[in-house]
Amino acid sequence: MMRTVYFDNNATTRVAPEVRDVMLPFFDELYGNPSSMHAFGGQVAKFVDRAREEVARFLNAEPDEVIFTSCATESDNAAIRGTAEYYGKDLKVITTAVEHPAVLQPCRRLKALGHEVVELGVDALGNLDLDQLRREIASAGKRPVLVAVMYANNETGVVFPLDEIATICKERGAILQTDAVQVAGKIPVDVKKTPVDLLAMSGHKFHAPKGVGIFYVRRGTKVKPFLLGGHQERSRRAGTENVPYIVGLAKACELARLGMAKEATAVAAMRDRLEAGIVAACPNVRVNGDPSRRLPNTLNVSFEYIEGEAIAYHLSDLGICISTGSACASGSLDPSHVIRAMGVPFTAVHGSVRFSLSRYNTMDEVDYVLEKLPPVIANLRALSPFGPDKDVSTFK
Repeated sequence: MMRTVYFDNNATTRVAPEVRDVMLPFFDELYGNPSSMHAFGGQVAKFVDRAREEVARFLNAEPDEVIFTSCATESDNAAIRGTAEYYGKDLKVITTAVEHPAVLQPCRRLKALGHEVVELGVDALGNLDLDQLRREIASAGKRPVLVAVMYANNETGVVFPLDEIATICKERGAILQTDAVQVAGKIPVDVKKTPVDLLAMSGHKFHAPKGVGIFYVRRGTKVKPFLLGGHQERSRRAGTENVPYIVGLAKACELARLGMAKEATAVAAMRDRLEAGIVAACPNVRVNGDPSRRLPNTLNVSFEYIEGEAIAYHLSDLGICISTGSACASGSLDPSHVIRAMGVPFTAVHGSVRFSLSRYNTMDEVDYVLEKLPPVIANLRALSPFGPDKDVSTFK
């Protein structure tokens, strides 16, 4: 059987055994509907309540600020479209050009419906211009403003200064929404220290199962319900609760809360070894993203004169799993909108790939990748019609 080295943890993660184990009783023993009036359902409701308390502890939030959803895409849509429905066409939306499609597409839908929507650019390291953010908020005057800025970029791992962004928003009365998917379980999230108003997470990004998410809504924040049809989640999100997955999500939050610091150190050491090895072994390579503001698990590199898709396919044949960007945009052959926004040269923009690690990876796996990757790069370069000593005038 071929060896599998999974370095695509920003796309999804392995479910932790501890998470799997706590979920199992809710498939066959405790299968009642938590909204039912009978005692059998009532006992299940108590587990949902405890799960909500654990998620709130993970975020340093209040339990009644936590809404369970199906995923962060739903949570992002609920935040952005629910805010727009509450405030109407006067709402100005400020987001960034490097957001996940789960944020960019709802924002662009609002623009098509008549809202003013601004997408902030980033510099070559993937950092935002906060002065531009201040100007855009100020230009709205007395109109309501929603600022939708991700906590950390899913492709480069660049962490945005949410503390400072939150301060800017609070000074001017703007609503702050953040897609915190990629920071979950990697760096601490404290909604009291960093007072975001709306926040989205997906369980499957930090060793919970696919199909469950978090929607944090600060007390007093005005958002219209996104899903209608029932009284669940205090009438803020209709639909029977996905109890096994909610319980599993809470366990993943507990594991992350207790082990995050140790895990981040170990994972960062693997990431740094991988980065140093790639840079040393592969010429004409550039690391994308501010090295002083990155998640501990994420490495995005561009190999000049070759295609990222070809790299990913060749590594897949060797059992190595990586990606060329967001899993939600992987069907597109266009270069990453994040890498393009950073102004990466055309000789490298198509050759960007992402390595993303987790606590289940090992240094031995890093060494395996460093053994197999350089020959793949060398072979693809030999086949490429482009290079430093070749005509690149037609390279698009």
